[in-house]
Amino acid sequence: MIKKYLDFEEARRISLEMARINTFKEIISLENSLGRVISQDIICQKNLPSFNNSAMDGFAIKFCEAANTLLIKETIFAGQTSKKKLKENECYKIMTGAKVPNDADTIVPIEDVLVLGNSIKIKKEIKKGSCLRLKGEEQKVGNILYKKGESITASMVAVLASQGMTMIKVTKALSIAIVSTGDEIKEPWEHASEDEIYNCNSFALLCQLKEKGFSATYTGVIPDNLEESEEFIKNLKSYDVIITSGGISMGDADFVGQAFLNNGLEIFFHGVNVKPGRPIMMGKLNATYVMCLPGNPLTAMVNLHLFVLPVLYKLQGNNNIYHDYESAVNQEAFNVKKGRVNLVLGWLEKSEFTVSQKNKYGSGMISVLGESNAILVSNTSSEHFLANNSVKVIRFSCSFLNEQINIFN
Repeated sequence: MIKKYLDFEEARRISLEMARINTFKEIISLENSLGRVISQDIICQKNLPSFNNSAMDGFAIKFCEAANTLLIKETIFAGQTSKKKLKENECYKIMTGAKVPNDADTIVPIEDVLVLGNSIKIKKEIKKGSCLRLKGEEQKVGNILYKKGESITASMVAVLASQGMTMIKVTKALSIAIVSTGDEIKEPWEHASEDEIYNCNSFALLCQLKEKGFSATYTGVIPDNLEESEEFIKNLKSYDVIITSGGISMGDADFVGQAFLNNGLEIFFHGVNVKPGRPIMMGKLNATYVMCLPGNPLTAMVNLHLFVLPVLYKLQGNNNIYHDYESAVNQEAFNVKKGRVNLVLGWLEKSEFTVSQKNKYGSGMISVLGESNAILVSNTSSEHFLANNSVKVIRFSCSFLNEQINIFN
């Protein structure tokens, strides 16, 4: 017997426990790797930097001769290697990034030097080793640059390219199907009567997933009879994940729920004590994960952020699957209903949180999403949130962590 209206944290725990990391790998080009998950530790193969080099345009000297007038022996440009050796009271003129010969141990910036024809005199006190970037001081051969399960960023690509990498092994990208349910749904390119609504959910969810680095496919509206819907769902088993929008009831009159069950759906939970989002359901169809979100756009998008994204990150092999929060000062008093977890939309800016529309909007509203960039998650004992009190807030663009933290207020 499935427990109805599961505790919020229990539902999140079950959804993550049931998710199994995708073990399939693929090798892709570095320029196409942004947002993908590394499938094995990446070891430093080339010291960073790979040779001693100058951090400034200036002069390479022996520190012990800093007080003397020094003759400029030669000029070394980036990409050049000097074969000469310094004699007593000599120096090199050197450019940023150029290889520093082993007989020099300090770089003096050009602005700190008085040039006297072909000689220099240092104008101010300097420190030994200043402006000299030593071989391997950033990374040494054998160091772990990035660990398995890290998501690739643009800055990481720069480091990987510095290792001469053009291809990288990553976890195979998830294949995700977005499905709509409901007889009243019309596609944006179709005519909708006053009794029908345009399908905004699927396109919003597609873009929300894209923002988070996932590629999904909209597969259409489930047909309006049992036989056709069974066949439709059967064909979705080739996907890693199915995300539906539109409540799915397991009652006798609901052919969509029955079609899933007839295809072998194993339900993890159905119904969570949260508003908005109580009808949310998660389960598995053979090897395919099924995540059923409520039909209201606001509810679907908020619960995709809180419930679905952590599961997708885990399936993809990402180490970071838990939401982070920011502390903020609540700007306006508002109430929530005690006895359930409440998801409260608002605007977070400069560590100040302002609740959207005094928290009096309906779960079927759409425009309030555009007025919000963050979610406050109340615990079941909360009822009043006072102005000027500190609150925890989860941005829509929040970071994800590798350890769970308490997000409740």
